[in-house]
Amino acid sequence: MELLGQLETILHVLAEFTIIILEFMGVSIIAAAGIRGFYNYVKGSPDTKRDLAKGLAVALEFKMGSEILRTVVVRQWEEIATVAGIILLRAALAFLIHWEIKEEDK
Repeated sequence: MELLGQLETILHVLAEFTIIILEFMGVSIIAAAGIRGFYNYVKGSPDTKRDLAKGLAVALEFKMGSEILRTVVVRQWEEIATVAGIILLRAALAFLIHWEIKEEDK
């Protein structure tokens, strides 16, 4: 039983570390896309909106991955419901952004 407890602790620590890394990567991509988008806007590039949307879509994928991984470490039904709501919201945002990219490509 003690071995299972240790393995669970290792899994919990590894999952929390990976969640933090994925969240950091998502935030970094949002920041980089925002800065690049502002630069393109100032230059007057016609692809500014599409490029910014692509950056946000990629960032949302990383953040959604962290939320899915978060389901491994939650213990109560209220936490599971909260994580599920966040996943659904981010999935809806990703769908809308992908739709916007397709409309811009037309």
